[in-house]
Amino acid sequence: MTLPNTPSTTLAPVLRRGMLPLLIGVLLAGCAVGPNYSRPDAPKVDRYTTQALPASTVSADAIDGDAQRFLSGSDVPQRWWTAFGNAELDRRVHTALAHSPTIASAQAALRQAQENARAAGGALFPAVDASAGATRQKLSAAQSGTGRAIGPYTLYNASISVGYTLDLFGGVQRGIEAQEALSDVQQAQLDSTYLTLAGNVVTASLLEASLREQVRATEQIVKMQRDSLDIADKQLKIGATSLSDTLAVRAQLAATEATLPPLRAQLAATRNRLATYLGVTPAQLDAAPLTLDAMRLPRDIPVSLPSQLVDQRPDIRAASAQLHAASAQVGVATAAMLPQITLSGSAGSQALNAGDLFSAGTRAWSLGLNLTQPLFHGGELLHKKRAAQAALDKARADWQQTVLVAFQNVADALQALQYDAQTLAAQATAEEAASQRLSLTRQQYRLGATGYLDLLDAERSLQQARINLIQARAARLSDTAALYTALGGGWRGDDRTTTPAATASSAAPAVAN
Repeated sequence: MTLPNTPSTTLAPVLRRGMLPLLIGVLLAGCAVGPNYSRPDAPKVDRYTTQALPASTVSADAIDGDAQRFLSGSDVPQRWWTAFGNAELDRRVHTALAHSPTIASAQAALRQAQENARAAGGALFPAVDASAGATRQKLSAAQSGTGRAIGPYTLYNASISVGYTLDLFGGVQRGIEAQEALSDVQQAQLDSTYLTLAGNVVTASLLEASLREQVRATEQIVKMQRDSLDIADKQLKIGATSLSDTLAVRAQLAATEATLPPLRAQLAATRNRLATYLGVTPAQLDAAPLTLDAMRLPRDIPVSLPSQLVDQRPDIRAASAQLHAASAQVGVATAAMLPQITLSGSAGSQALNAGDLFSAGTRAWSLGLNLTQPLFHGGELLHKKRAAQAALDKARADWQQTVLVAFQNVADALQALQYDAQTLAAQATAEEAASQRLSLTRQQYRLGATGYLDLLDAERSLQQARINLIQARAARLSDTAALYTALGGGWRGDDRTTTPAATASSAAPAVAN
């Protein structure tokens, strides 16, 4: 129940009398200075590469040698990594999305931007403050105007004040628009963090599988060369071969063994990097080993239309939102150069005794209107506006560059897949030929028709051919993942409710202020 002589009832008629200019200000606020944001048009192209995209890649008569079909106009699935058909890979990606600190950081940055946008919206409403206090003072004879000193005495006061700056030219609205655009930037960057992290986990996992295969293939070659060395040592003892041939075998074995430590070190470093992606230390990593044989090569590759890429790539959406924010800031800087009208009012009570507050004769109120027109600020406001316009030009150029890089990424990945298939076919043929050559050379060596040097050269050729084949298989898988991420990985601004492993921390209860 409100008492008849409380500040709220005292201020009510004052506020009613001030409603007319307030409503006028609200109506005028509908006209906001500065440019209205409009996203630039996407490049008007119907393909990503110079030449039209073929229906499929070539096929190869080897493991993962089937052709990959390009499904133009199809969208990338949101959980695109499941196309590789490996449960361990799926587990790794979901673990990373749920536990990586980079995700938590991006989520916190988004919440911060959202709260800043909500805070900016408070400028659309009047500011209402309550105050109470007591002042102990004494007036001199000159101050009192009565010819004698007054006091000391204590003056008690309690009041409610209201202040509102009319948004005549939309500067506040533009400021809110800028903050909301910055919130959109953080949302797009969060989506980009999801996409990048998933791509990093898949790429690191494929590299791990490739390195394991390379280590295994090298170990097989080492075993083969050790067997050859044993034979050479036995033949040297009975004089069936020369010392130089035996030394050649030993040197080749040592050279092959020397390639193992770097491969193992690279494998360990890849596992350590994978642990960081998953949000754990290398000592805490619990990930089952992966092999290329356990990975399924996606046969049907969705390729989104070029006109849709600007909506699918998180980095382009972030650049668009940054451009929007820069556009709104031009309006903020423009409005700062124009007149500002501020309404203010207060109502309260002043008394010499605290118990007399709000009693008859103690009430006081005020109502004010203030007009401010900047006249001279040493060029500050003008140059701030020009700076905002330059920032808008920069944001527009950055958007164009981001789009160009995005189209380049897709073109690179598409062409890489075509060449990867050709490389795999050639490497499969080379590996088969090297294997047949080694088998034939061994037979010739047993019959005495060839020497150790030919046998060593055949073993060295087979080792290199096997390593090249493994790398070609891994490159085809990695470039497939690169195409998925280049196309935006299936995340869009309207998919936020289904973003994988969305683990945003619950925000603390909001306190209005």
